[in-house]
Amino acid sequence: MTDRLPSEDDPDFLPAHVQRQHFSPIWLIPIVAALIAAYLGWHDYTQHGPLVTVTFKTAESLVAGQTQVKYKDVTLGTVEDIHLNDDLSGVIVSVRMAGSAKSLLTEDARFWVVRPRLNTFNASDIETLVSGSYIQLEPGAPDAEPQQHFTGLENPPVDRFDGSGRIFVLKAERLGAISIGSPVYFRDINVGEALGYDPGNGFDPIKITILVREPYDKFVREHSLFWNASGVTIGLGPEGLRLETHSLRSVLAGGIGFITPSEAINDPPADAGASFTLYDNKKAADEACYRQRIPYAAYFQTSVKDLARGSPVLIYGLQVGEVTDVKLLLDAQTKEPKVRVTFDIQPEWAFGPQSPSADPGQILRQLVNKGMRVKLESSNLLTGQKVLALEFAPNATPAAVTMEGDVTLLPSTGSSDNVMDALGDVANKLNQIPFKDIGDHLDHLIKTTDQTIGGRDMQQAVQSLAVAMKNAADLSRKAEENMTPALQKLPDISTQIQGAVTHANSLLNSLDAGYGQGSDFQRGARRVLDEVNDAARSIRLLADFLERHPEALISGKSYEKGGKP
Repeated sequence: MTDRLPSEDDPDFLPAHVQRQHFSPIWLIPIVAALIAAYLGWHDYTQHGPLVTVTFKTAESLVAGQTQVKYKDVTLGTVEDIHLNDDLSGVIVSVRMAGSAKSLLTEDARFWVVRPRLNTFNASDIETLVSGSYIQLEPGAPDAEPQQHFTGLENPPVDRFDGSGRIFVLKAERLGAISIGSPVYFRDINVGEALGYDPGNGFDPIKITILVREPYDKFVREHSLFWNASGVTIGLGPEGLRLETHSLRSVLAGGIGFITPSEAINDPPADAGASFTLYDNKKAADEACYRQRIPYAAYFQTSVKDLARGSPVLIYGLQVGEVTDVKLLLDAQTKEPKVRVTFDIQPEWAFGPQSPSADPGQILRQLVNKGMRVKLESSNLLTGQKVLALEFAPNATPAAVTMEGDVTLLPSTGSSDNVMDALGDVANKLNQIPFKDIGDHLDHLIKTTDQTIGGRDMQQAVQSLAVAMKNAADLSRKAEENMTPALQKLPDISTQIQGAVTHANSLLNSLDAGYGQGSDFQRGARRVLDEVNDAARSIRLLADFLERHPEALISGKSYEKGGKP
């Protein structure tokens, strides 16, 4: 057995641990990377959709590589390129769509740009202030022909529908503050939005398309009432200043409100696309609930200023109708102008939907026979607004109810309690007062009085009066000094005499017992006492008179008219 050296070709030449490792783990890294790259490539290839072009008039707020195409907030594509078209009439936007959107790109698919609309304040629009504008896709019918070139819309389509409600059409004479995205309210709940409007030929009513979302669309019935809830309604009524608004959003962006009368609770929901009238305000919508209207007219030969179409008609202060027209006419017989006021009476307004079975026209004829007349009244002192009042005039002249064509003519009265006219009459009377002449005369009187009082004659008279008063004061003082002791003694003298008379009467009574009442002595004594009593009475009267009139000591007793003292 011969020994040989191992060679490189001999498998035994490598170490034992090297001979056991035929595959190195390091090769797993590039293999996994290759598999991931292959998967990403395959995924990108399978998700890579078609490249479509959309033509818009402007590329406002669109950015290549950033602006996305969405449907129901799901991203379906990204704008890759934006360039002008050949005739420079617009821009061509190239959009790389996702593979899942391929079936949506049919010939009736529509695209439009969603930009922030500060006049609508939609949640999706406010989001674009941060995320940027995006292109909204409305898919076409699946069975339509595929298409890759589209013309974009400048505004959202009014008939867009995503199956979450129903679309209705409102007809209005004026749009007001309503715009695309304006909210629709039901009992102050936001239940939809305005999708768009069509002015038509400019003469017919404007058509406003609205969407009412589920489940509120079932509340729209055949007799539902819609009104313009835009802005703020301010009114001055018996309860004071009244301010009404649905929400801050309706103030800024406009809004539409609707209600369904309780009488229509059993009506089926309105069909999609049904048409309704949009009233100017809720008051007009409420009045539309009353379907029975009876036309009447009345003539006036007084001022009807501030009486206009829509002014209320009142009975005992309650509204039962409204004025429909006010016209100035010339009487063909008398050649005098007169005003013809036509108005509608709505019995349901006074008696409710279940109005009495009696003929309202017959009822009014009976009321006219009892003295009811049509009269103008002022409803507001500040604004001077007038209303028609059906009131009973005292001692009214008998009048008949006549017909003018299809309109019933009611008698009117010329009396009016117009407060503004009364104030005007007062103002006219005040204007007739010569305030200027009165002021001039008063000014002249003041100047004359000042000159008279400050004149020489007046000063001399005042000085003479002062001298006379001084002399009178001296005379009164001297008389008081000289006569005061005598005057003070007069009451004492009177008292003493009265005491003497009393004693004399006592003595006389005692003598009656001795001499008898019919003796000569008794009669003489009685005469003496009477004279003494008269003297005492005279002294008392003199004392009282001098106490009241001390000046009589100087001027003497004044004589009465006719020369009697």
